[in-house]
Amino acid sequence: MHITGRITPADVPRLCEELRHLLRDDGTGGGAPCEVFCDVGGLAQVNLAAVDALARLHLAARRHGSRLRLRNAGPDLLTLLDLVGLPELADAA
Repeated sequence: MHITGRITPADVPRLCEELRHLLRDDGTGGGAPCEVFCDVGGLAQVNLAAVDALARLHLAARRHGSRLRLRNAGPDLLTLLDLVGLPELADAA
């Protein structure tokens, strides 16, 4: 999964639907727990809207018994995740 550009609160439902689609079609037999790699290197702006989206994606993955892992997370994003109390997402990078 790739997240690029600027994330707004209006993007969250679309991103969660994309994740649900990936979890259904992950090639493991339909709905089996897996790790979902989310490339966030293309984020245009690190802000609370992006953090909110990642938190919601994290929860959606957990509901499917899966884990969201971040790739290419910059230091600004990692620091912000830690500051808002989401160190488990910061550790996934």
